[in-house]
Amino acid sequence: MENFSDFITKNENTDTARLLLSYKGDEDFDIDLAVNTIEVRRKLRKKVPSWYAVPGLAYPVRLSGEQCSSEKTALYKAGIVSSLFPDRKPRTADLTGGLGVDTWAFSRVASAVLYNEMNSRLADAAEKNFRMLGAENITVMSRMLDPGTSTQEILGDFRPDLVFLDPARRDGDGRKVFLLEDCSPDILKLKDGIFRLCRYILLKLSPMADISMLLERLGKECMEVHILAVSGECKEVVILMDRDFRGKCRIVVNSGASSVDFLHDELRDAVPDYICGTEDLCPGALLYEPGKALMKAGAFDILGRRFPLRKLARFTHYYIYTGSPSDIPQELRDNGSFFSIIEAMPLNNRTVRETSRKYLRGEVTARNLKMDTDTLRRKLGISPGPDVHIFGLRCISSTDTGNSLIITVPL
Repeated sequence: MENFSDFITKNENTDTARLLLSYKGDEDFDIDLAVNTIEVRRKLRKKVPSWYAVPGLAYPVRLSGEQCSSEKTALYKAGIVSSLFPDRKPRTADLTGGLGVDTWAFSRVASAVLYNEMNSRLADAAEKNFRMLGAENITVMSRMLDPGTSTQEILGDFRPDLVFLDPARRDGDGRKVFLLEDCSPDILKLKDGIFRLCRYILLKLSPMADISMLLERLGKECMEVHILAVSGECKEVVILMDRDFRGKCRIVVNSGASSVDFLHDELRDAVPDYICGTEDLCPGALLYEPGKALMKAGAFDILGRRFPLRKLARFTHYYIYTGSPSDIPQELRDNGSFFSIIEAMPLNNRTVRETSRKYLRGEVTARNLKMDTDTLRRKLGISPGPDVHIFGLRCISSTDTGNSLIITVPL
């Protein structure tokens, strides 16, 4: 293992194709494993820094590095598990172990963790990796999780308080799938069997999944939906299911720095405040662009109920902030971007020509128009740059209806 670790460290920036070509068979370890490990480690450098810091860890499957949770989201999920058991450490089963990052995170808050992975090569590597990481409370097994295998058969004598599942979202040909029943394993078929053995199920699902459809398909046991963003990108949808829950599902949007939460019914029933007129787009006014995780949650209309925001139009999910700039809520800062308006005008050929002469560089965004962002950028003829951010947005108020060209600078 010392030679393996030294080889990994020495060649972490080497072209792996050249490593394979130059291999002479005089190493006392599997060169294919070493090359796979180098390539996965490159993905883990920022994604899972605690694992990257241990060069002796082995990764036999390259795809596992792309599909695994980040360290931040794994520890967040471990926090969800810990919050359910404030007086003790629970027993947790991860039935779709993969690389093992989530299992490792659970081991930090659980008394015992069962890791199951159908790929025996991954499972063997994970068992060694867990020991090197000091996670001694993990039991590793490799059993098939298919319609012919019951959860009880996989768990054996292990009695979990919570079962975690991260269904594979690719079919046998490697194509991405999105419906729950097309993922492997099919949680819809496993759910009742798991609930006979424990109270809680935690699911990691695609960030592309439709939240309302998930809640309808999964049923009344859905207690919480956590939408996790990292560096502004929506990375995971995590659903906590409670066998005994019969209340209203809570939606939590977490940016890593702060969270904002709503009841699912609130999102569905909210009626927004709209801008009064184009006078709301005056110089110095603040334009708010919600983060992708907030939009994923469906928080289009409730933002104005919770914060001092007025929406530009029904299908234009941009807002004018009406509060004091010094009092902008931290939840909004962490889950979106603010821009200070320099000027705003009707969007037409004349204003496009005037704007293109006035601003030579800038970012461009078009929303809820008959043209997309690339088309607006071509019409403006400006080069990408940090000078300004120009928005083409559909605006509807009680006094005006039309498309606006809004020149801003990031706050």
